[in-house]
Amino acid sequence: MRLNYVSDLPNFTNPDDQAVVERVKQRRGEKGLIALDKTLLHAPPVADGWNSFLGAIRTKTSLSTAIRETAICRVAVLNKAWYEWESHSPILKSADDVTDAHVAAVLQSPAHSVNGGIQSDALGAVLSYTDAMTLNVTVPDEVFANLKKHFSEKEAVEITATVAAYNCVSRFLVALDVGERNAQEEPKEGGKE
Repeated sequence: MRLNYVSDLPNFTNPDDQAVVERVKQRRGEKGLIALDKTLLHAPPVADGWNSFLGAIRTKTSLSTAIRETAICRVAVLNKAWYEWESHSPILKSADDVTDAHVAAVLQSPAHSVNGGIQSDALGAVLSYTDAMTLNVTVPDEVFANLKKHFSEKEAVEITATVAAYNCVSRFLVALDVGERNAQEEPKEGGKE
């Protein structure tokens, strides 16, 4: 951790800032504020925009859990954002149509190479697209054509926004060592904290 976290029960004197805290807490529900929130809340307007944007990415797209979390978890692996992996791999594992082999492939496939274990050609296309966006920014035409073969234009936009958003998240987490995971070479066993 490079910055101290705000307290578990922040009490800002500025009512606008306190309203941000309440919106973040509402989105998190029973889980309460997590380390990411307690870092972002050093800058309440940034935390507010982040909360709104990432809330939409996580809960308002048409993507299945398997698609969304395959992209998010792959970004985490590529950027060595183990706090992100440890938060999202259990969600990926919980998706109805995801096997342990798929989760292992998301974690262990070399960059730009889809190893066996990926559930379907569609999820393989998500993995390849995520690799290209994360590592090269520019997506080769053939990688995009493969994504479009499996997904609608709306879904392509949602997948792209998800990969872009979680690249932002992972870079924030790693740069500020949120969750104190930068020293890890790989995720903790079982993907849980």
